[in-house]
Amino acid sequence: MNIAILTVVLLGLTVIAYYMGRMRAIQTAGGHTSALHSLPSYYGAYAALWCVIPALLVMFAWQITSPYVLTNMLVGELPAEAQALPSNELGLLLNDVRNLATGNIVSREVSAELQAAADYLVSIRNANFIAMAAICLGLAVGGTLYSRSKIGAEFRARNSVERTVRLILITASFIAILTTIGIVLSLLVESMLFFEKVSLLEFLFGLTWSPQTALRADQVGASGAFGAVPVFAGTLLITVIAMAVAVPIGLMSAIYMSEYATPHFRAWAKPLLEILAGIPTVVYGFFAALTVAPVIRGWGESLGLSVASESALAAGAVMGIMIIPFVSSLSDDVINAVPQTLRDGSYALGATKSETIRQVIVPAALPGIVGSVLLAVSRAIGETMIVVMAAGLSANLTANPFEAVTTVTVQIVTLLVGDQEFDSAKTLAAFALGLVLFFVTLCLNVIALTVVRKYREKYD
Repeated sequence: MNIAILTVVLLGLTVIAYYMGRMRAIQTAGGHTSALHSLPSYYGAYAALWCVIPALLVMFAWQITSPYVLTNMLVGELPAEAQALPSNELGLLLNDVRNLATGNIVSREVSAELQAAADYLVSIRNANFIAMAAICLGLAVGGTLYSRSKIGAEFRARNSVERTVRLILITASFIAILTTIGIVLSLLVESMLFFEKVSLLEFLFGLTWSPQTALRADQVGASGAFGAVPVFAGTLLITVIAMAVAVPIGLMSAIYMSEYATPHFRAWAKPLLEILAGIPTVVYGFFAALTVAPVIRGWGESLGLSVASESALAAGAVMGIMIIPFVSSLSDDVINAVPQTLRDGSYALGATKSETIRQVIVPAALPGIVGSVLLAVSRAIGETMIVVMAAGLSANLTANPFEAVTTVTVQIVTLLVGDQEFDSAKTLAAFALGLVLFFVTLCLNVIALTVVRKYREKYD
């Protein structure tokens, strides 16, 4: 039995507890549900909550604490000379023990001591899981029996269930807020370490990006220049190209499907359009690198232009195709939500369909359209695979769409690939890029909200 099977068993017990609680309530009322304080479903929900919540809380806490407990137990069983190893060497030894216990490749010769440690780890893992499963199942059964004993005709099950659900919702809200705070703090802390090594002005206004720091005094080719302007310029260039493709096509397709298309055409055209959103980005990257980029280069050469094999235009155009469904689908839903009475009133005043769309429907749907465009911008800024495969890794400060550029997300991935030491300026630069990108996205959100509030029209 593993965690997935245990979870399924707990969910099965929860369903059983629900029906037990419901039947218990009906029995105590003599079959007359009108004699109950709450609906029978509330009594079932009360029993189900008592069954699943304590067990899941224990499982969650157990999963968090058990790795530390098992590691301490494993270290205590190692030979004295192994326990005396430095922390980094001891960590490597423990990693080999874990790999051997799970059947993976180890980095050293398998000795008798290493095999014994792996066997011991397997045994304590099995014992740990059996203990956790027994306690969780016991809590589920015990919670079900306890809730069943509390159920009666006068028991206020609805109040208890609603308080519990409210507490769950509040907890979920706090988790979301704390997660956001944690992300921001992690970026801030690491970025401050970076700015202790590199000047903030150099990072924000420097025109050269070459984050290869020298490991030795005589090392060549590691300038360590951290001017991020070329990186942000490349991000802006590709995003503008993508939005120039996605917004007109997406918005016009949304207007056509909502105002002009027949129900039959809309029934198959909209799902077909939304298929674009389900294609993996790496497939778009292949399409951009193998099809679009050579075509653009051929056209450019036929016109006497110098076009790089990896260009911002190829990456931006394919990225724009990828995010068309984000603009089209959301704008279509927003336009369909505009009350029909507004259309009828416009037609009654003598306006044509196109005039109604331009002067009534689009202004009424503007907040939702702005939201869809903002989502598309965020999607374009955060895209990585297409840029890596079609635009390259060169941090060029240029506004020429025919040249190779790079973006913030690509540089973050490049800087954090492989085993990195998080005390070097090269690695910490990734957090500084992420922090600036976070504030740029925040500013975009504020601007979008301001536009929505200014141009929102309210209708009765």
